[in-house]
Amino acid sequence: MLLLHFRTPTTWTVPVLADFDDFLADHANAENKASGMAMSMALHYSDKADIVRAMIDLAIEELAHFREVVKIMHGRGLDLKKDEKDPYVNALRQQVRQGRDAYFLDRLLIGAVIEARGAERFGLVADALPPGELKDFYELISRSEQKHLTLFTDLAAIYFRRGVIQDRLQQLLEFEAELVASLPHRARLH
Repeated sequence: MLLLHFRTPTTWTVPVLADFDDFLADHANAENKASGMAMSMALHYSDKADIVRAMIDLAIEELAHFREVVKIMHGRGLDLKKDEKDPYVNALRQQVRQGRDAYFLDRLLIGAVIEARGAERFGLVADALPPGELKDFYELISRSEQKHLTLFTDLAAIYFRRGVIQDRLQQLLEFEAELVASLPHRARLH
C-alpha cells in the first residue's frame, strides 16, 4: 500500500475554502488532465492490453468527474478557466527516468503518487465542508482517487518485481514529500 511521507496540514483548506470557486476551476482542470494522461498512456502502451483497458476505464471515470465538477461550477454561475501549469505535477514529471522500462515504471508510480495526494486532499476538503451535496461529492471523489492509486501499483506489479517497485516508489515518495512541504497553500489541488 502506498503511504505518503508528508501529510497535508488541515490549514491547507483555509485558502481553498476562502476561494472555493477558484479551487473548483482548478479541480476541473485537474480531472481533465487526468483523463488526458490516461488516454495518452493507453495509446503509448497500445501493445499492453491490460494497460489499454485500465487506462480507458480511468479516462472515462476522470472525464465523468470533470463533468460533475463543471456541473457544480455552472450551478454556481462559474465558467471554466484557462489551465495553469501545475508546479507539483511538473516537478514530479521531471523525476521520470530515461529508458523504456524505467520510463514505464515511473509513469505508473507517479500516477499512483498523484492519485494518493489527490485522495488525501479531496478528503481534507470533504472534512472541511459543511454537510451537504458538496461534502458528499468530495467524499466520493476522495474514495475514487484512493482506488486509482492501487490501480497504478497493481499494473506495475504485472510488469516489475515487488522490490523494484517498492524501491522506486520510496524514492518518489521522498521527493514528493519534500516537494509538497515546500509548496505554498493556495486554492489549488496541488
